[in-house]
Amino acid sequence: MRRRPSSPPPVPFSPQAARAHRAGLGLTPEQVAEAMAAHGVRLLPAHVAAWEAGELRPSEEEFVALSRALWCPPAQLMGVRPATLRDFRLSRELTREQAARRIGVSVQTYARAEDTGHWDADEEQSLALAHALGLTLRALVHVTGRQDELELLLRQVVDGRWQARLRAVARLVPVPDPVLGGVLADLQDEYLVPAHWGSAVPDAARPPARPLADRFWELLSRPGTDVPV
Repeated sequence: MRRRPSSPPPVPFSPQAARAHRAGLGLTPEQVAEAMAAHGVRLLPAHVAAWEAGELRPSEEEFVALSRALWCPPAQLMGVRPATLRDFRLSRELTREQAARRIGVSVQTYARAEDTGHWDADEEQSLALAHALGLTLRALVHVTGRQDELELLLRQVVDGRWQARLRAVARLVPVPDPVLGGVLADLQDEYLVPAHWGSAVPDAARPPARPLADRFWELLSRPGTDVPV
């Protein structure tokens, strides 16, 4: 039996935020519907009322048109902070096709990343993705499902030679080599506690037990790096 294509998940949407923005502008649902028509989306005022009542959710196209009609950034109508590639794309008022074109990849490649939450590309494409969707580097790693991979690489950095892991880390966190190399070297120095032959490392001398990525982001955001963490 042929499997039907799955429907996309509902757009993150806050009925309360939509209602508050409309009321703040002093608009009626009829006026909102008229304003949305000017942005290429025609629907009945009853749809606007149903969204505000939580009975329906807008499609992507309707969601973007509604944000424009209400003169507010799309993220303000989500009710939550953007957490996925799709969320960030919608917050930039982009279609999948537009996002793919800005990044420089095929629509199929971008769509696969958005559907699976995984992104496998080189440094240049990852940087283009961050720029296109307005992602910080930390958000880039999060929404592309690379947190565990970064943590593993950083563990290899502190346990071995950071130079051997520079390219692999740069693929996940695309920043200039001098900046990234300095951060990895400092991270290794902090966590590589020397132990003398036959003696144990005092607990007080050990770095605090927490994800290495936490300290990595702190070092990357220190003054002078000029990196959007």
